[in-house]
Amino acid sequence: MKHAARSSQSGITLMEMLIVITIIAVMVGVAFPSIASGVETLRLRSASDLIVSGMNSALNRAERWQMPVEMRIERGNNRILFATVAPGYAREVTMPEGVTIERVLPVIPNLNENLPRHFLIHPGGTVPRIGIELKNRKNTRRLVSIDPITGVAQVAEVMP
Repeated sequence: MKHAARSSQSGITLMEMLIVITIIAVMVGVAFPSIASGVETLRLRSASDLIVSGMNSALNRAERWQMPVEMRIERGNNRILFATVAPGYAREVTMPEGVTIERVLPVIPNLNENLPRHFLIHPGGTVPRIGIELKNRKNTRRLVSIDPITGVAQVAEVMP
């Protein structure tokens, strides 16, 4: 007899389950915007790190192999290409979803900004003043450039 009375008390009620689901839904609703924001920031950081890596690789390649490296920035295709005349070195950096190339510096007046921009990195030469401004969906911006003194690519936050 005691066993029959106990079985009717075990388990959870529909009301308890609805309360737990409601609490979980509220927690997800509160946490989702900050998680989505974090993903956008990570994509922007990842894109800028890929560009820094590509620029440093191109600078290193120019010095080691004593040959110029072309850097082509295609704003319309949202990508950057690095290549030499010699076969075997070609690198493409495509921006992740949600990150766009906003501007290429220096700005040239009366130039269609959707046309590709070409820069040559010469061995032993002066480092070109290149700046690539990136923007994500939240309008957060970062500037990737080459430091003219050290010759190393760097990232800086762009304030609105």
